[in-house]
Amino acid sequence: MIRSELVEKIAEANPHLYQRDVERIVSTVFNEIIEALANGDRVELRGFGAFSVKKRDARVGRNPRTGETVQVDEKHVPFFKTGKLLRDRLNGS
Repeated sequence: MIRSELVEKIAEANPHLYQRDVERIVSTVFNEIIEALANGDRVELRGFGAFSVKKRDARVGRNPRTGETVQVDEKHVPFFKTGKLLRDRLNGS
C-alpha cells in the first residue's frame, strides 16, 4: 500500500473528514515519526510495532562490479520491529 492508498482508505472510512484533512493528518504522523527517528528517539505504535535507529559501524566493503575494496562509513539506518499483535495476525494465530 502506498501513501495515497492509505489516505483514500482512511477518507472512505471517515466520510465526515475532507480528503485534504486526511492527507494532512497522514503527513503529520509520518513527519513526526521521521523527526523522532532523526533525533534518535524510538517510536512505538502499540499492536503494530516499533521504529528505532540502529548504528552500523564503519567497515571495509567490496565493489561488486570491479571487486575493488572500498571503505564504507559508519551510518545510522531505520529499523522496524513488528508488534506481537501484528505478528500473530500475519501468522494466522
